[in-house]
Amino acid sequence: MGVPPTERLTAAEGPDTQMVIETSRQRSAGYGLCPGVRPDFAPLARSDMSLLLEQNTLLHAHAVPAMETLYQQIINTHNMVLLTDAQGIILHSLGDADFIEKANRVALAPGVGWSEDRMGTNAIGTAIAEKAPSLVHADQHYLAANHFLTCSAAPITDHQGKVIGVLDVSGDRRSYHQHTMALVRMSALMIENQVFAATFEHAIVLRFHARPEFIGTLMEGIAAFSPGGRFLAANRNGLFQLGLPCQALQMHTFHSLFGLPVSALFDHYRTAAPGLLDMCLHNGVRVRGRAELRLGSGMHALTDPDEAAAPSPSATAQAGAAARPRRLSGLRYLNTGDPQLEKVIDKVNRVLGRDIPILIMGETGTGKELLAQAIHNDSPRAAGPFVAVNCASIPESLIESELFGYEEGAFTGARKKGAAGKILQANGGTLFLDEIGDMPVSLQAHLLRVLQERMVTPLGSGKSIPVNVELICATNHNLRERIAKGLFREDLYYRLNGLVVKLPPLRERTDLETVASKILSTESDGGPYLLSDEVLRLFRRHKWPGNFRQLTNLLRTAVIMAGDEHEIGLDHMPDDFLDDIDAMAGPPTSAQTFVAGSARLEDMELSAIMQSLEANDGNVSATARALGVSRNTIYRKLPHLK
Repeated sequence: MGVPPTERLTAAEGPDTQMVIETSRQRSAGYGLCPGVRPDFAPLARSDMSLLLEQNTLLHAHAVPAMETLYQQIINTHNMVLLTDAQGIILHSLGDADFIEKANRVALAPGVGWSEDRMGTNAIGTAIAEKAPSLVHADQHYLAANHFLTCSAAPITDHQGKVIGVLDVSGDRRSYHQHTMALVRMSALMIENQVFAATFEHAIVLRFHARPEFIGTLMEGIAAFSPGGRFLAANRNGLFQLGLPCQALQMHTFHSLFGLPVSALFDHYRTAAPGLLDMCLHNGVRVRGRAELRLGSGMHALTDPDEAAAPSPSATAQAGAAARPRRLSGLRYLNTGDPQLEKVIDKVNRVLGRDIPILIMGETGTGKELLAQAIHNDSPRAAGPFVAVNCASIPESLIESELFGYEEGAFTGARKKGAAGKILQANGGTLFLDEIGDMPVSLQAHLLRVLQERMVTPLGSGKSIPVNVELICATNHNLRERIAKGLFREDLYYRLNGLVVKLPPLRERTDLETVASKILSTESDGGPYLLSDEVLRLFRRHKWPGNFRQLTNLLRTAVIMAGDEHEIGLDHMPDDFLDDIDAMAGPPTSAQTFVAGSARLEDMELSAIMQSLEANDGNVSATARALGVSRNTIYRKLPHLK
């Protein structure tokens, strides 16, 4: 069976390390980077960084505790711990004070991207490109500016094997320790396991191993099953112990894999002091395990599908529908009273299961991927995979292999045994191509051929593989304008737009208060939060350029600021949001100027502020609330109050 992933953590890097570095340096040169050039240090703007953190909430929440533990193990060694997203942009960092100054010279800081196309060969970017742990020492870095570093990075993957982030330790090359990489890889695996468990909140989660002392450690296998016992996913060690590829496991149930009906789990955990489960794998290996029945309220024990006595196809379909928990991310959940969105949902419902491609239009942040996921969840393909591809975030040199896959040796740096592309990964389910308008023109003809022939030919292969996917695409571009400019194929456009729907921006929706309430109920742990009338008035005036991403991030912060108060007011709003509201007010009108007569407007403003301050006993927040302006405005007018 080989060596399980966690038992390889302390192994040497092996003879392929230098080949990986050389391949990465070739890629770096291909990006047009010059080793002596000053790297791009520009971090993301604060608003963009906030959106990025919002998009990576699950990863960030489970990575930070592991980062703190890892940092305690390497503290005072001239190193820092970094977490990035899937594109290599740093989300969070912890470091020794004496090293942070050096790190700032090369922008090892939140908001800065460390992908290979920006920074050349480096542990973070190379780990993403190779989808494998990466150690880059001293002058192995492509850019000379980074030669003082030694960096150890490990990718963090989700239950589908997709890279969702990178954990990295970077430090002074003179302080490198041979055990650092092992610590990084163990910590990354810990984060993966925690993200896995959090992903399947309404499922049966089984932790198992042939040796019971390993249950509860990084060595344990973890597998998730539906309430009816259908296999959903497994972590790395789980896949290793089960000894079957993920695609084959999709055909299995708890009963067929572990030799017990799923109902036995419920019986076992009804006892007063349930011990470890004793089970036999499909390959004859005996394992012990502990299950968590995370089925939520109102859900009952269900019969294992393997135990049914030859039901009719219709009965099987009904049983399968009953076994699936009700999905909060379905179309019904998205319908919050806005007439425009209601029409969109009505149109989508009419084509569900009809093999009609759907094209979702809308500004950034309007919830295009959320709608696509809801369509999948309500479709007959809900039991199959939902595979999302952001066509704008994948480098042009990699998108072809990402979509169509490749055979071993198809190109320099190709992984042994090749890799299945996203289209094949979505077989039997839904393929969501986000930002389709940014797909390189050179690949559009290839995609069109795949969609027409329903066959995929991986790079370097002469064999075509049948594929059956439901297609949903999304874009914030006007594709007809892209066609006119020669940036998008007209024949592909007409192949994609079986049903075109447009999501309205937040500023045009009539259900703002309902949407905000739903977000608040999701973000709050300590009871319901309400928006004050003043905040609601400001929300209705705001243009919301970031749409739902901006609203969600703002409310998440407001809940924390409000604490136990449970009514969110102006005091809990960020200053930049209030400044935006002030800017929208614009200069005084001629009528206002006329009423002021010969008095100077500035004197009148100061007088009004002073009077309000006096009435509110010098409380700046209360004064700002009374005048309908931000605290920053008060401080600008009366700088002595700072």
